[in-house]
Amino acid sequence: MKIIASLVMAVWMTLPIEASAQSGGPATDLVVVELFTSQGCSSCPPADALLQQLTARSDVLPLALHVDYWDYIGWKDQFADPAFTRRQKGYAHEGGRQMVYTPQMIINGQEDVVGANAMKLSDAIAAHKVQPSLVAIAVDGTSSGTGDISLALRRADAAPLLSGPISIQLVRYAPLKTVDISRGELAGRRLDYANVVEQLDRVAEWDGQGTLELSITLTDTRPAALLVQQAPYGAILAAAKLN
Repeated sequence: MKIIASLVMAVWMTLPIEASAQSGGPATDLVVVELFTSQGCSSCPPADALLQQLTARSDVLPLALHVDYWDYIGWKDQFADPAFTRRQKGYAHEGGRQMVYTPQMIINGQEDVVGANAMKLSDAIAAHKVQPSLVAIAVDGTSSGTGDISLALRRADAAPLLSGPISIQLVRYAPLKTVDISRGELAGRRLDYANVVEQLDRVAEWDGQGTLELSITLTDTRPAALLVQQAPYGAILAAAKLN
């Protein structure tokens, strides 16, 4: 069974994908996969490795958000941020769940998947791929450091499907970091962590009416992405890579 699962994973991770956003044009739909993980969690490495495999897909935006609630067991996660723990708890509240755990993946802000369950993750991504995003994102010029971005609903009748404000968030992340862990449940391991989120900032709020125009300046070369999400922890309506 493990061999079969590995073969399925190899196939779906390497399927050819169309190229993503073009400058000045609409961004290709991305499925956002957020992994809540910790360097202090002994069951997290398989999920961390799975997220790293996802980085090969241009139709998926995988993001690793390290939480801080495992720090007490002997190893302080170097990438943990209390804001990411609050985000995970926010998703749990919105989804009617009574607890949080690691490793956990949230797909497009909506679906909860155990982080190392490759088959369920594959099914969830495929299901979200066939649902066109409600919001179109056009990006122009971020390769030069400053980009002009416009957001608009793809359909005039989509407005009733939205509830409350829409949060526009800028994500900055590190493509790959390697950590030597000397204490805690993973003591003695050297582990790679992909797409480690270092900043997640709200840059605008939108009511979904008309077209939202904004300009974003990237002050360094780290990868960046834009998330358009029902505030505060609802569905991710669209996402685009900015550089």
